[in-house]
Amino acid sequence: MPELPPVLADMQRRITELVGSHPAAELQGPLRQALESALQRMDLVTREEFAQQQRLLALAEEKIAALEAMLAQQADARSTERSRST
Repeated sequence: MPELPPVLADMQRRITELVGSHPAAELQGPLRQALESALQRMDLVTREEFAQQQRLLALAEEKIAALEAMLAQQADARSTERSRST
């Protein structure tokens, strides 16, 4: 099984400590399995992966803005040409 991120490992440790001191300690196994199962079904990414995707999105947005500006200039140029020729 892959190693849990530090935040989740800490949460798991705290839950284990809390449940271990409680009469319902026999629930620890099923609770752990339920938590691990729920976390595995989640589509989680690391902070680094998220930050990289943010950078890529910012670059894409900049390129789109530049292309939109180029298209606007071309449309203006065509409009000017048409008005001169009529």
